[in-house]
Amino acid sequence: MTGPGSIPRVTATPSALALIAELTARHGPVLFHQSGGCCDGSAPMCYPQADFVVSPDDICLGAIGGAPFHI
Repeated sequence: MTGPGSIPRVTATPSALALIAELTARHGPVLFHQSGGCCDGSAPMCYPQADFVVSPDDICLGAIGGAPFHI
């Protein structure tokens, strides 16, 4: 989610993009979610899109490898 001349809020290395493509091929569409907490869940987590309900309070920062990234 960037506009002309803006800086992307999420990025991924070519190796990470390849892994996202592999995960998607094996498990279907995935998404990333990072909790705003301080402990468990504060690292980005990867879920099958059908297995995770995004909260109305979550913000989509963009997408990496076609996978949305919410926080």
